[in-house]
Parts: sequence; structure tokens; C-alpha cells
Amino acid sequence: MRMLTGYILIAALLSIFMTVVFVAGSEINQVQGFHEVLEKKIHMKEITLPQTSFIRASDGAVISEISQPDNRINLDSADIPLFLKELFVVSEDQHFYDHPGFDLPAIGRALAINMHSNDIKQGASTITQQLARNLYLNTEKSYNRKLSELLYAYEIERNYSKEEILELYINAIYFHNSVYGIEAASQFYFQKQTKELSKAELSFLASIPNNPSMYNPFKHFDRTKERQERLIDQLSQQQLISLAEAEEIKNEPILLNRREQIDLYPDYVTYVEAELSDLIAQQEGFNKKLVSAAEQEKRKIEEKLRKRVENVIASGIIIETALDPAIQEKAKESVKNRLPYNDIEGAAVVIDHEKHQVVALVGGKQYQKYNFNRSYQAYRQPGSAIKPLLVYGPYLERTNASLQKKVNAGPYCKNGYCPKNYGGGVYGNVSLERAFIYSYNTPAVRLLDSIGVENGFKDLANFQFSKVTSSDHILSSALGGLSFGVTPLELTAAYTTFANNGYYQPPRAIKKVTTMDGKVLYSWKDSQVEVWSKATTDKIRQLMKKTIQSGTAKKINLSNGYAGGKTGTTNDYKDYWFIGLTDQYTAGVWIGKDKPENMKSIQSAAPQQLIWKDIMTD
Repeated sequence: MRMLTGYILIAALLSIFMTVVFVAGSEINQVQGFHEVLEKKIHMKEITLPQTSFIRASDGAVISEISQPDNRINLDSADIPLFLKELFVVSEDQHFYDHPGFDLPAIGRALAINMHSNDIKQGASTITQQLARNLYLNTEKSYNRKLSELLYAYEIERNYSKEEILELYINAIYFHNSVYGIEAASQFYFQKQTKELSKAELSFLASIPNNPSMYNPFKHFDRTKERQERLIDQLSQQQLISLAEAEEIKNEPILLNRREQIDLYPDYVTYVEAELSDLIAQQEGFNKKLVSAAEQEKRKIEEKLRKRVENVIASGIIIETALDPAIQEKAKESVKNRLPYNDIEGAAVVIDHEKHQVVALVGGKQYQKYNFNRSYQAYRQPGSAIKPLLVYGPYLERTNASLQKKVNAGPYCKNGYCPKNYGGGVYGNVSLERAFIYSYNTPAVRLLDSIGVENGFKDLANFQFSKVTSSDHILSSALGGLSFGVTPLELTAAYTTFANNGYYQPPRAIKKVTTMDGKVLYSWKDSQVEVWSKATTDKIRQLMKKTIQSGTAKKINLSNGYAGGKTGTTNDYKDYWFIGLTDQYTAGVWIGKDKPENMKSIQSAAPQQLIWKDIMTD
């Protein structure tokens, strides 16, 4: 009885709906009133289908596909074969070009069949209704949902042409295996573009959306092939193809060639996605709002930013990056091979300092995508690797001292702070050069004290270390004793100043972000900041070169071109660093345990230096 009442109610509602929609002449004002009411109830936004975005390396090769939420590549109507359009119209909605979004005779037939079976067996959905369901509704089998589907379909028809609706439909439908739309399906099942498919392949794919689980080609190939042949027969019956062509299409072998989604270089790609958020935040004003916002408001702004980034990615973008696959693979392999120790991890960063581009990043020995990425998320004490930035650069800039000027390397104590040289060594007066290349501690503290701690940090502020705070403005920071520390990316980026005559510009992984047709959406607009004079950086370069030739890093001296760098070791041997540069690249390597522990046992092996040499050779 309840089912019968439902049928009577839906039939009555449909009758009323049709009467209102099609009334004409003297009732035209009422029709317009109905449209206004419908527009208020149904908010018809511009239809945009989420699609896959791509990340490319510097050579243009795709290194990652981002499908959030759908693996889809939208095609314009002109790029969709007419044969495919005819297939869907004939098989799904033969009166597509004539109806206003719903097919009254088909609805009547479906009601009769459903009433006879006392169940919802047949739906009579048009292509427009199916599109409405995919975009706005769910697949629940109920008359409430069905009526909503009719209303949405009617509004779609009022706002879009038949050609636009068919284009949206073919791009929207589901082809199983997390694939949406004909182009993504073509690439997934055949590793071809839609325009390259034969009629047999097109009709085979067109067989899937009617019931994606039932016609999943990898599980039910024979079923899918049978449905393909039925579709071809329907085209023949409608005289859209000849009997001979139908037989030829049906007899063509279907050879599936599954394509896995591209997901390479997870260390680098994870950072690129994080940098994309930073880029959007900078260019769309989120950063300015965050600076002045209270804590609760900050969370709201961050959530808006997260959603904005999701929307940008879902719109289908191409992210052009500076990744050099050869350097990335070399760096990854070296970190893995040079660290055979349990629990000891590593990170590496390589920057093309002339172009201010991050060309490689290693987040760990066995890094998995979206795990903790040590190259830019690990904040560690820099040890003596901070000295060129906080001590020697600021000191030489302010004093223009000769590298042979003497400085006391003996014991030092001030206000209870009494640092010691490595191993407790006492060296008396030594040249600035010797103090640097052998990384003596007490001279570094004396030099910072002589120019004033605030002056050292004034220079350091140019590098925008995110967790260096006012509490770090103390003498112990001369030896890398910071409250939170720095990341390998931050520290390596700062060293590019020594390759650029004293100018600093943040290095970026992303070169530009474009639409699928090449329109630039985002690109960094960074400017250079002069930190030190060329005279100062020339001296630092000379000191770093000597460090590799005869100082604490002499085991990794390169034979060709310029090479210079600085070692860093923290208290109790919890972190090992080497940051250095050649003529073209600046690279940084960090070694440590995620939970800091003493690693003195590997000090003599110096894996951080060997990794750097592996990367920079050739």
C-alpha cells in the first residue's frame, strides 16, 4: 500500500511539474515566476569538473599526477570524437536533442514497470539527469532523489546548450578504477589519447559507465566486450554505421594496456606541494592576514588557505619545477648508500645558485611520500655551520679585516658562558683563516662579541630562518646553539649568498604554475637583498675553499673548478653538517637521528662530507 501511494504521489507531482513548465501564452508570467522560484531553490553555479594536475621536472617530463579528488582530464567538445557522442546518445538517451532535460514517455514507461514489479527497477534517466546526479546528488534509489534530479536537469538545460551538456557528461562519467572522463580512461586503459583510439576502443570504453563495477574490463572483460558489441549493433540499427562497418569494429581485437599513475621523486614532490601553498598564500594575501591575526582567526585563515589550494589543484594545473632528475637520483642514492647505520638518517639539498632554484631534495634514506621530510621539516642545531653566516660574514663586512689578522683561540669566559674548542684545545693567537678552516670555537665567540651580537643577527635576519627568535640573540649562537634550529633547506639557501657576491634571494622549486593551456597563474616575484659586499663574500669563499683543501673537510677536495664549504658538528655529536658550493651549485647535507643521540662512532667516516662529494662530482 505504501509503495502504491508513493507511485500515485510521484505521478501527481510530475503532472503538476510538467504543467507548470510547459504552460504558455497568457500564463507566461506564471512560468517566469516558476523559474525564479526554481533558481532560488537550486543554486546553479558555473559547472567546473575537478581534474588531474601535473608536476613537471625542468626537462618538461611529468613527475607526478595529483588527483584531488578525481583522476580526470577534461576535453573540449571539439576534441571528443563524434562517434563517441553518438554512442552515448544512442545507448543512454535517444531523445537527448529533443527533450528539456527529462523524457516524459520514458518516465511513464519506467513508472509502469516499477509499479508492476513493486520496486524501482528502471530509472529512465536522460543524459542531463545523469549529469545532474553526478554533479549535485547521490545514487540513492528513491523518488525524492529522482524528483530533485529532474529539477536540476531542467535547470542545467536552461543554462547550457546540448553540446555543452554532452561535453560535461562525457568528462564527468565514471569509468571505474578511480578514472573519470573519457580522456583519463583512454590513457589509463590503453595508454593513448582519446583522439588516437579506434572506433572499437572508443565503443569498448563507452561500455563501462553504464555499470562500472559490472563492466570493469580487468575483472569482467568478456562482459564489457559483449556490451560493446550491443552498442555497435544499436548504432547499426540507427543507421549511423553500416552493417559491414559494425562487423569490422566488433571483430577488432581489444588489447588493454594499463597505465599506472605517475608518482616519482616523492622527496621533491612533497616539498613542491608545500611550496605551492606558500606561493598561493603570498600572492593572494593570506600571509598578510596571518601576520596580524589572533590565534583563533589564524586557524580560520589557514583553513581557507587549505581549501583554496585544494580548489586550485582540482582546477587542473601544471606546476613547472626546477627538478634535475639526474642530480635528484644521485643525491638519493648517495644518502641511502652512505648511511648503512640503524636509526641514522640524512637529508640533502641542492640549489642552482645562479638561477635561485632548488634542483634536488632528499628527505630521508627511505623517504615515503607525505612522511616527515627532513630536508625542510627537520629543525636541527647547525653547529659550526652557522659561523660563516652569523660570525665571519658580519665581522669581515664591518672590519674589512685581512684573513691573516690574528685572533685569540685561547680560553674564553663571559657572564658565565665559557665555550671550549673541540677536544679542549688551546691554540693562542691564530689567523682568521686558521680559526675558520679548523673551526675553532673561542675565536668565533670573540669575533661575534667584538662586533656585537645584534649586528650579527641583523645580517642573519636577511635569510628569514623561520625559527630563529630574539631568545637566540646570545653569544652561544656563534657556535650554533639555537633554541629551535634551522632546516637543511634554510641553511643551504643562506649559503647561496657566498656564490652571488653577497646578494640573497630565496631559492624556489616552483618556476611557474599554469593552466592546462599555458596561462600563467602563479610565479614567484622574489627580489634580491644585499647582505654583504663582494669583497666580504670573496673572503668567505676563499676560507671555504681552504677548508676543503687543508681544513676540516680535506678528505673531499674536488679536482676541477671551485669547491668550498663548511663543516658543522653539534654538542655530543648529535648532528653532522656539510654545506658547500661549486661554480654552479650550492649543496647542504645533514646527518643525525630523528631523536637526537650521540653519533661519535661515525665521526671519522664523515658520511655527510662523502654524500656532498658524491652529489657534486661532475
